[in-house]
Amino acid sequence: MKKSFMDKLETKLMPIATAISKNKYLISIRDGFLISMPLLVVGSMFMLISNFPVQAWIDLLRSTKIGGLPISDYLSTVTSATFSIMAIFIVIGIGYNYAKKEKTNMIFGAAVAILSWFILMPFTTAFTPEGTKTVFQVPSIPLDWVGSKGIFIGIICAFVSVRIYKWVEDKGWTIKMPKGVPPTVGQSFSALFPIAGVVIIFFFIRIVFSLTPWGNAFDFVYKILQLPLQKVGDSLGAMTGVYFFAHVLWLFGIHGTNITGSVFNPILYSLSAENLQALQAGLPLPHIINQQFQDLFATYGGAGSTLSLLVAMFGFCKSKRIKELGKIAVVPAIFGINEPIIFGLPVVLNPLIAIPFILVPMINILISWITMRIGMVPICNGVIMPWTTPPIISGFLSSGWQGSLLQIFLIVLGIGIYLPFIKTMDKQYLLDEAKAQDVSTEDNISLDDLTF
Repeated sequence: MKKSFMDKLETKLMPIATAISKNKYLISIRDGFLISMPLLVVGSMFMLISNFPVQAWIDLLRSTKIGGLPISDYLSTVTSATFSIMAIFIVIGIGYNYAKKEKTNMIFGAAVAILSWFILMPFTTAFTPEGTKTVFQVPSIPLDWVGSKGIFIGIICAFVSVRIYKWVEDKGWTIKMPKGVPPTVGQSFSALFPIAGVVIIFFFIRIVFSLTPWGNAFDFVYKILQLPLQKVGDSLGAMTGVYFFAHVLWLFGIHGTNITGSVFNPILYSLSAENLQALQAGLPLPHIINQQFQDLFATYGGAGSTLSLLVAMFGFCKSKRIKELGKIAVVPAIFGINEPIIFGLPVVLNPLIAIPFILVPMINILISWITMRIGMVPICNGVIMPWTTPPIISGFLSSGWQGSLLQIFLIVLGIGIYLPFIKTMDKQYLLDEAKAQDVSTEDNISLDDLTF
């Protein structure tokens, strides 16, 4: 029997998706970023309060002082304690999760990740005093490197350091304490040589990079790896390509955005952080594509922008199956959760719904990008919000009233695209329900109908 197109596509994509979803490095990156998420959301909320898009409110915070400092300065301190040092949280999170995957001590995995990262870090900040042209290198922990610029080398350090730690441990080069010693003391001594191995290797790596034109590993990774990746990620082609692949995976019941996010989200977070820094400094926002653009303007109601599909189901469909499913799915969809639709309608392995399911997010991304590019809608301000924030509210907090209007427009446009496809399904379901009713009626036998 000849395979259908969907069967052929599944045969090609399933091995790739399975390999990605089980990759311990990508899972560690994803879970490491999740550890930092609540911290970044809280920090972003304080930034949002101090930059709420009402000028009178901003002026009030800047003019009202406590202890000689404006209230806005106190609010920005929380942002600095979270967003400005986000790479520290991410490195610790990745080291912890990768150590768990390698089946070694997770606390020491997190410790060697941050330790190796700091060994390679240049502990100076360039400073030019006012009125002079002389640049001084001031001993310090540079905020640039503990923020978004240090994420990629942090990821590398976390993987390499934990792998070295595990290798030394597997060789048996550990101090084994006698029985009766408290477990925490035994673990500390057991970790001594593995940690020493990490320190020695990264010590020599620092020396090697000091002899290169870049001067240190941080500048090397940022200029050679991170900047090119950010330039690729900050493009319409990359965004649409990632979302196309993610939604194709969803059609086979695979959580596509989880898979693509483990690769793409580190880039988007870096772009968001740069937008937030520009917002703090009062500069133009540099990146249209960022984490907020993805979370707030690509889809509504979850993958496939199925909030539009749900509205079409409620407003225009008559079959009992679709109506009942809509009642179950509508509240979760408002908060971006759409598994009831994905598996209940279903969207999975449904060639008819596959067309708008892929098409609507592509159109959302394209229109949002164009409107922000030409200045009709402000670029997302970099404030991290929970992905469960409902549309209209999220659009206003990220891009002002123009963002809310854009979200409304895209949801309505999505309804129009989904409508002919869901109406076709609705007609089929109505026929199925009518046939089922006829069969049920025929099966109801009355004693009065019996003859002897």
